[in-house]
Amino acid sequence: MALPNEKYTTDDYLEQNPSWDMEDSPWKAGHVHTILSDNGLNPESICEIGCGAGGVLASLQMLIPEVSYKGYDIAPAAAGFWKKHEHTGIQFELGDFFEANVKHHDVILLLDVLEHVVDPHQFLSGLKDKADCLVIHFPLDLSAFSVLRESPLLHVRRKVGHIHYFTTGLALELLKECGFDVVDWRYTGAAFSAPQRGLKTKLFSFFRHIVYGINKDFGVRLLGGETMMVLVRPRSRKI
Repeated sequence: MALPNEKYTTDDYLEQNPSWDMEDSPWKAGHVHTILSDNGLNPESICEIGCGAGGVLASLQMLIPEVSYKGYDIAPAAAGFWKKHEHTGIQFELGDFFEANVKHHDVILLLDVLEHVVDPHQFLSGLKDKADCLVIHFPLDLSAFSVLRESPLLHVRRKVGHIHYFTTGLALELLKECGFDVVDWRYTGAAFSAPQRGLKTKLFSFFRHIVYGINKDFGVRLLGGETMMVLVRPRSRKI
């Protein structure tokens, strides 16, 4: 079993996820675009840390073309996907963002990243002076149902390398602890709209609709199946 960082610096992640989740890229990009637009943000530069195969940046470029895009990832296997985006002008760099980056960005994207890093507090705290704002996507793996079954938590740990698990409240509290103000957040409706929903998720959708309709926050804590998109800014910075 690979250690957290080894999962990405070796071929371990690629072997278990041969498409590098490219199928979800347009869906994620759409949610990023929406939360930026809803808050009146028109960035000139967007940087994605943990950009993987680069699909989100490529999809986002089609939605917001007049932007400078840069992607960082530590996984050599991910770089093999970047050739298909050569014509876009998006810049990709293999390496640690904190060692390689020399620019301040309007927006930094952290999409399905914090659940993978060994120390999320240190990671987030190090970004406070790197961008005007951050857009973060959290999978909400932790629920009463997932704890009782345990197998869903073990599955995402082994297959995609999640070593931290979040609820809505825990995710928002983490951001506040690290010196960020939450500008906006919303559920993505992943249980009903994400491209790579499993068969069990699809079959469970009817029951989720009922429980979510009664109380969405309670339903998410009880049943899981959701993700959240969050827009934050460093506490000393105004948007």
